[in-house]
This record gives sequence, structure tokens and C-alpha cells, in this order.
Amino acid sequence: MRKATLVLNDGSRFEGWSFGHVEESVGEVVFNTAMTGYPESLTDPSYAGQILVMTYPLVGNYGVPSTGLAPDGLPLFMESARIHVKGLVVADYSRTYSHWNAQESLGQWLQREKVPAITGIDTRRLTMRLREHGVMIGKIEIEGAAGQQSIIDQDSYESVNWVRRVSCQEVIRYNQGAARRVVLVDCGVKANIIRCLMRRGVEIIRVPWDYDFNEMDFDGLFLANGPGNPEQCGATIEHIKAFFSDSHVRPCMGICLGNQLMARAVGAKTYKLKYGHRSHNQPVLRVGTKRCYITSQNHGYAVDDTTLPSDWKPLFVNMNDGSNEGIRHQSRPWMSAQFHPEACSGPVDTEFLFDEFVNMLK
Repeated sequence: MRKATLVLNDGSRFEGWSFGHVEESVGEVVFNTAMTGYPESLTDPSYAGQILVMTYPLVGNYGVPSTGLAPDGLPLFMESARIHVKGLVVADYSRTYSHWNAQESLGQWLQREKVPAITGIDTRRLTMRLREHGVMIGKIEIEGAAGQQSIIDQDSYESVNWVRRVSCQEVIRYNQGAARRVVLVDCGVKANIIRCLMRRGVEIIRVPWDYDFNEMDFDGLFLANGPGNPEQCGATIEHIKAFFSDSHVRPCMGICLGNQLMARAVGAKTYKLKYGHRSHNQPVLRVGTKRCYITSQNHGYAVDDTTLPSDWKPLFVNMNDGSNEGIRHQSRPWMSAQFHPEACSGPVDTEFLFDEFVNMLK
């Protein structure tokens, strides 16, 4: 193994060993506290532009499943067709793996997809630093690798339109001919969102992030997850505004970034969290009830629900820090979740939200 170092923009250095692609990389350093699900996390488009730190110490022990596609064009086991992180940081990489579905090791997959990775890092100390100071830009340096731009020269994560980089480039249809039709705005959609909708028997029209869907024939609108700052998605927000102002009222549901875009479309504000929510164990309360759900999450921004118009209310709230976890209109069939009800990976406690949305379609 080659020596490798993670350097943060506050000058902190964390030394370890390379087990991925031998190339330096710069990105926003974030941490995820999930114990499993690294194939799904690495292929989640919401991690575009970020170096992912896994806090669970042992990573790679169950290998990597097939990266092939199903007949419908969706990945068999992943959340997209490729890895989106800029780099991976773990405490203890397991070269030996064992799982009935494994096709290759994590290291082999990372090398094939040209993604650098470091093992031997004290991820507990690193995570504590990120919690204290907030997420930072970091650089993975590998012994013998060609140098790239410095951290100082790197554009801020907030200033880049990451959604543009991960969204589909053309309209894609699934379940054609179904009785009910849903437009899905692809801001970096996870494959399991599409699977969850397909299992409920709807046709899905997947459109690029800036596509004007308002002239299309459809029964409901779905706003997908995605990476980065919602303020960069001005075109999407304008299309959502037009949808909400249409006299033909149709259901709308948003997930993750979709929650933030929905909020901004009605005039509310969003803000960046200090270090975000990335885990399988985030408790959320459904407002107006005593029911708490454990959810899978991956976001760095949140809705300021104190800025919502009077006809909008919070739907869920995070039990750890009180941040918004979803909004709803008081009289129209529009709602959202900041967490991931489709999970994959993570708990499936809130998948019923897809049923609520589909049941609203006429």
C-alpha cells in the first residue's frame, strides 16, 4: 500500500494508506454513521463533490455486488450507475470479503471507477473535528500520485451546481402504459425511489433537473433527492412555482433536496447545516402526533420552517436538533420528506409515504 494523507483546509492532517485509485482528489469532507450500505452510499448521487468518511470502523468485509443493470435500465443493486464520491476514508479496510452476492472487493471497485480511498485513519478523531468545526474542504494526497489543484484553489462546494452534473440528460420513461402518470424531476435521483414508485403501478416520466414539465400530461409531480446547494437550482424552482400556481391542482411529493426546492418555490429559506445528517438512525417526529420514526438521511442543507407561508406547515421534525424534516400544504395534496423513505440502505419504516402519495393521484 502507498502512504496517503487527508489534509483539511484548517491544516489538520490524517495519515493512512491508499487502497483505491492512485490519484489526488479534493472535495467537501462529510461523515456517515451508518454501519452498513457502503455500495448504496457510494453510488448515491447526493454525495457528488464530497469525500465520504465512514465512522463504522470495519468497511469492505462483505465486498461489492454486481454493478450490472436490470431489464428496466436501473442498477440491479446500486443507487446509480457509478460511484459519485470524490474519495472514501475508513478506519479499517477489509481486503478479505465474504457475501453470497459479492462480485469483487471494495478496493477493486474503487480502482476500476478511479476513486481514491484511505484506510488506517482515526475516523473517530476526524469526525469529532468535523462536528466541532463543521464540514471542510479536504484533499487526499497519495504518495507518488500526480498533484492536482490545491485546497485553496478549489471552488467552494456551495458555489457549484452539482445537480447539473448528476441529473439525466434526456427524458426516460418507466412502466409505460400504467393508468397513472408521475413526472419525476431528476436532481440526482436514487434508483430505489424509482423502484418504490414502479412497485406501486405508476408510469414514471423522469426528466432532467431544468426541464419544463408543466406542458406535459401527468397526474402527479415527484421531486427527487440530489447534491449541493438548493439555491443553485433556480430553473427547477421556477418550474415548481408554475406547477403550484396552475389552476389544475395535482399531487406533489419531494424527498431530500426535493423538500428544499419545494420550500424555496413557495418563498421559504434554506440554510446549510454545520455538518449535516448522514446516517441510518435519525429519529423524526410526525408533527401533530406522538409517532417517531427512525430514518435514513443524507443531506447538508435544511429548510427554515419559520419562513414558510401561513398555508404551509412542518410535516416532520428532527428529534436530535429540531431541524425541519418535511413540509405540507394545509389544504392541497403537496408534501415532502427531508429524509429518505425509500431507504436503501437503511430502515424502511417510512416507505408508507409513497403509498400516501400514490393514493392522492387521480
